[in-house]
Amino acid sequence: MGDKLRLFIGILGNGASLLLYTAPILTFSRVFKKKSTEEFSCFPYVMTLFNCLIYTWYGLPIVSHLWENLPLVTINGVGILLESIFIFIYFWYSSPKEKIKVGVTFVPVIVLFGLTAAISAVVFDDHHHRKSFVGSVGLVASISMYGSPLIVMKKVIETKSVEYMPFYLSFFSFLTSSLWLAYGLLSHDLFLASPNMVATPLGILQLIIYFKYKNKKELAPTTMEISKRNDDDEEKSKTTLELVVDVDRDRDGDANEKTSNNAC
Repeated sequence: MGDKLRLFIGILGNGASLLLYTAPILTFSRVFKKKSTEEFSCFPYVMTLFNCLIYTWYGLPIVSHLWENLPLVTINGVGILLESIFIFIYFWYSSPKEKIKVGVTFVPVIVLFGLTAAISAVVFDDHHHRKSFVGSVGLVASISMYGSPLIVMKKVIETKSVEYMPFYLSFFSFLTSSLWLAYGLLSHDLFLASPNMVATPLGILQLIIYFKYKNKKELAPTTMEISKRNDDDEEKSKTTLELVVDVDRDRDGDANEKTSNNAC
């Protein structure tokens, strides 16, 4: 019964993860249309790729015992493909400055994964130590992935707009971490459960922030428009006042000229 429940939760976790990994499709359709990455950050996608690489390796028989963690391999394999495509698109449409940022985060991630895979395969001789080592790196990778939206949350609080933090991304992040937390606990695998103990509260925090600011995202443009109209009205008033003053001055000048002529 326990194994069947664990497998069932694993399948649900796969489905939730697939939704999380495909959620940025809507974001990148916007990037395609505008030919610009705007204010979106590439950091979450690079961290998600790192997480997928580590846990795909963790689930393979060279680290885990046989195929005990097959659900990890299947969904994270799909995640590697999707995140690689997203990062490529982001790099293609980003500014030169943003391209440098992508390189600065992407290259170390690939190097770190390569070192992790090489050390676990060569240095350690048994599954237990390999799982401990790769799982420790995976713990950092998962916390980095689920913590990366903190950058976006900071922007949401500053701008009071959820434009760059879509609801579906926040919801799927919470759902995925909750299911993998349950899977890790049922598997008695601390390296699967631990990062999601951090990720689940972060997912809840994202949802709280989203619902707090979701109705304010359209207030900023309206306020700007009203302010612009007021500024325009003030400019018009100043212009009118200046014209009136100029006309009065001209009249006074004409009157003085006439007076001078009469005096002559």
